[in-house]
Amino acid sequence: MARTGFYDLKPLLDLDMKERRSSAQSSDVIAMTFHEDRERFQSWGRGLPWGCARDHKEANGSVEELVVFYPHGLQGLHSLQALVPSLLRHEMEIALEKLGLIWDRTYAWDLFLEMMRNQAQYCFPNTDLPLHFTDVTRAILVDWIIQVHEMMNFQEETLYLAIHLLNRSLRLIKVTTTNLQLLGMVCLFLAAKKEECLLPEVSVLCYLMDHTYTKQQLLRMERKVLCGLKFNLSHCAPLHFLSLLATVARCSAMVLWMARYLLELSLLEGQCVVFSPLQLAGASLCLSRLILQEPSTPEMEAAWCLAFSVHCGSEAALRKIMHILASAAAKAHTHETCATFIKYSSIATMHISRHPGLINASSLLVECT
Repeated sequence: MARTGFYDLKPLLDLDMKERRSSAQSSDVIAMTFHEDRERFQSWGRGLPWGCARDHKEANGSVEELVVFYPHGLQGLHSLQALVPSLLRHEMEIALEKLGLIWDRTYAWDLFLEMMRNQAQYCFPNTDLPLHFTDVTRAILVDWIIQVHEMMNFQEETLYLAIHLLNRSLRLIKVTTTNLQLLGMVCLFLAAKKEECLLPEVSVLCYLMDHTYTKQQLLRMERKVLCGLKFNLSHCAPLHFLSLLATVARCSAMVLWMARYLLELSLLEGQCVVFSPLQLAGASLCLSRLILQEPSTPEMEAAWCLAFSVHCGSEAALRKIMHILASAAAKAHTHETCATFIKYSSIATMHISRHPGLINASSLLVECT
């Protein structure tokens, strides 16, 4: 049976951040779950959970280090498993530094914890859109934004932030269908202001919309969006989680490109807005590995297990995302919304969107069930 990256209904490691503040102390508690049986750890059978918590306490200038506890005592606890929290922290620090997401490794783990805490606010409770909009309408708009983003040669983070702002704006701001393209351009413009160093002129944006809207209309819509969003443009892109997981898992360039392609396809799917950035990243990476079926070594398997010791959600949720992405990838070349397919069919992206394994991705998932 092909491996999908799942180990059990319970994750190897469940990061559940809770903030406890008081005048005397502050602590970050991370609930983690591991499996005791080494055989199960490698073959993905059954195992027994154990707990581990990291508790920082500041009192009289002293800081307590990692605190590990085991509900039934430490007897029988494998030394390798006991090292997993420390190994994960070390690998995450290296990955964040390597990806240029942080300059000082001292704060790397705290940054990762902050990403884990805040990611839940970047998904939506349901997929509902205003009555006069449909998923097809939204997909066409997103596809157009992807084309403009590619033309402008913006960073990938700009695209994910733009689509996030669009998803929020559609739910918070009253916009007619005639102004939908204007809304999409404004969201991309705001994302560029936050992520890019160089910005296009407003007149250029109007030209890209075939002068359907004037400069004044664009600026008015910009003010409307900013007020509707209460000037909150924050977002933790799933691309960051994907890069972190792939770096820790020692994934090949082919696996990473495939995962990036699948992750970008999720932007077109309205069903994906209810999932967190980490869930989308984890599902994309699992599906990429399943499709490519690259030969593996014990070292690669160990790195993969360590990367996915981070809880990416329930197995049911991940499988649902994988089915959505597999279905989207299989028909990406036939839809009118094929900007992402064309984008990832070039030499620079290793022609990944044309990989023959994408056609049978859904059947592979069925075989693994």
